[in-house]
Amino acid sequence: MTEPIGPVDATRVPRYGGDTTFARLPRLADVSDAEAVVWGVPFDTGVSYRPGARFGPNHVRQSSRLLRPYNPALDAQPFATRQVADAGDLGVNPFDIDEAISTIEAGARDLSGTRRTLVTVGGDHTIALPLLRVQHERHGPIAVLHFDAHLDTWDTYFGVPHTHGTPFRRAAEEGLIDFEHSMHVGIRGPLYSRLDLDESEKMGFAAVHCRDFARTPLDTIIDRIRTRLGSRPVYVSLDIDVLDPGFAPGTGTPEAGGLSSRELLELLRGLEGLNLVGADLVEVAPAYDHAEITGIAAAHVAYELLSVLPAGGN
Repeated sequence: MTEPIGPVDATRVPRYGGDTTFARLPRLADVSDAEAVVWGVPFDTGVSYRPGARFGPNHVRQSSRLLRPYNPALDAQPFATRQVADAGDLGVNPFDIDEAISTIEAGARDLSGTRRTLVTVGGDHTIALPLLRVQHERHGPIAVLHFDAHLDTWDTYFGVPHTHGTPFRRAAEEGLIDFEHSMHVGIRGPLYSRLDLDESEKMGFAAVHCRDFARTPLDTIIDRIRTRLGSRPVYVSLDIDVLDPGFAPGTGTPEAGGLSSRELLELLRGLEGLNLVGADLVEVAPAYDHAEITGIAAAHVAYELLSVLPAGGN
């Protein structure tokens, strides 16, 4: 096996120069193969408030230029243990949600092949449904670890079944989710009614609310998450609005009282050793960002996810 090709050497090409790939990694077309792939799905037709997440993938790439090969928090080298590459963006119809969902599903199926692990950068949270369909084909019911300010288990908006607020209800209805091992983390803010929480629980999601972080040590919350997920195949779906707007202003539906970036990164590091099979990172909307605050947080989220992905594909 040849040594993985890592990021461009910053001592030879300044970080502000060169191609804009995630963490300055090689493009997928420039390596013989890759075990882990970062790719973009620039689609935000499913948003219910502020649009702009279609520009998220390239914003995260630009904000990832300062990432380095060694992760001291985990004593890990995520780009040395496997070949990681940037697969670019998928072309998605911005005018037809149903067609877009079909395109994303087909694109994820083709790109993942038989063993590649995908880290998908959106785009809005609508994209989670087709990504979970592909994971279900490979692994059966998936333990979904959902980081978000919102439940995303609502039924419809304006009578439309597919939006960024509905992917996990549709996934539950389709039998994609492991009802005994899935969890929301970071939920907060006003809801339509108490029924929102009750229905989400019936769909298989336990929940760690943001208020829990004010009273519970972080290690205890990590233990709760790990116990809930167990040894099941785990898919991480992370909406950047799980962070407080002070740490991630560039998103479509911000809610006060969220996690700090430090808390979120520690939670992700706490997933080390679990059976992670893929992830998405969504709802980065650069038009509302300032000084790449949100983009930098999102880039570090993707980096930590790559650091805890098991080596050897899935």
